[in-house]
Amino acid sequence: MAIQYLKKSPKTSSTDDTKTRKIVEDILKDIEQSKEEGCKEYSKKFDKYEGDVVVSKERIEQVKKDLDQKTKDDIQFSHERVRKFAEAQLKNYGQDFEVELSDGLFAGQKLIPVNTAGCYVPAGRYAHIASAVMSVTTAKVAGVKNIIVASSPKPGVGVHPSIIYTADLCGADSILNLGGVQGIAAMTNGLFGNAPADILVGPGNQFVAEAKRMLFGKVGIDLFAGPTEIAVIADDKADEELVAVDLVGQAEHGYNSPAWLYTTSKRVADYVIKRVPELIAELPELPRENAGAAWRDYGEVILCDTDEEMATISDEYAPEHLEVQTQNLEWFHKRLKNYGSLFIGEETTVAYGDKCSGTNHILPTKGAGRYTGGLFVGKFIKTLSFQRMTKESTKTVGAACARISRYEGMEAHARTGDVRLRKYGFSN
Repeated sequence: MAIQYLKKSPKTSSTDDTKTRKIVEDILKDIEQSKEEGCKEYSKKFDKYEGDVVVSKERIEQVKKDLDQKTKDDIQFSHERVRKFAEAQLKNYGQDFEVELSDGLFAGQKLIPVNTAGCYVPAGRYAHIASAVMSVTTAKVAGVKNIIVASSPKPGVGVHPSIIYTADLCGADSILNLGGVQGIAAMTNGLFGNAPADILVGPGNQFVAEAKRMLFGKVGIDLFAGPTEIAVIADDKADEELVAVDLVGQAEHGYNSPAWLYTTSKRVADYVIKRVPELIAELPELPRENAGAAWRDYGEVILCDTDEEMATISDEYAPEHLEVQTQNLEWFHKRLKNYGSLFIGEETTVAYGDKCSGTNHILPTKGAGRYTGGLFVGKFIKTLSFQRMTKESTKTVGAACARISRYEGMEAHARTGDVRLRKYGFSN
């Protein structure tokens, strides 16, 4: 029997998106300028509220005293189960599990890879073989069944031969001679005989990044990526030539690629400031132009007094790639919190991670290392929760659900608990 829609909705969840997007965009732009006063004005306008914004400790304590005990007990009931499930998720991170949260109430998670991944491989200024390796290989290992690659074609040639070979070797099912926004759009919308992508991954220029940002929601994405970044933490024991060479190594990516040095050594700082332009001048034309503009407009050398100051400024910047060339490597490894990928000691360098050493080079930029890591198998895997219950467990869960729903004013929610309590012979 074929699928039949006995009732088909005239609208979708995206029906009002365009209007909503414009309203939100205007409010965000205004608050960016008006800041706290703007927030207060919008609160007054939309919520008719003109009181304090920050809830005081005194107010919190007063609420604790005034709220009736039954309400507090029901909230505690909800809190305990959510906490226990979160603890089980942490304990079983990255694997399927099921746990009994209370008598007769079982909850768990199941890890399922997405069906289709779209991998963008840039090939504008350079043919990024490694980006094909990083994205396609990781998707394949994660268990993605259908992998599409899109890459910028060259006139009369199409996709660079080395990218075609790499994508095929790593497990791509379809390779498109499409770059830029059109490549992203084709993978998202399932064009040229492919299924629509469930997630888009891979680096690209600002137009590719913006296309991914605008399509996010319709399709998943790895992260909001900007120009590649490098930061080096160096003390007086660092090899200043290696530091300078490594900064230039990343600056050649493009005219807007930041290169930052955090150091406690005036000697290292002075050497790098002098040496980096010399190294750039020795490069071939395209890398020379890119690195020269990047160092001129986005390069920084920051002199600090202590290791702690270097760690603090680094965590504020949250660089995409972070090298540590110091005596105190273990301390920095433990102390640093915000970065895309960490390179510990002079023996390793960003280029190794970029090309072939094993860690993924599709990483957070523009400070996103504060809240996310880079591409890994988990980006292609959905962590889906489930629950099942006995009839007996409804006596506590159903009753608490009905009461909490009514506290919130959600009567229809409450009645889904009521009907089960009645069916199984319990009273609320």
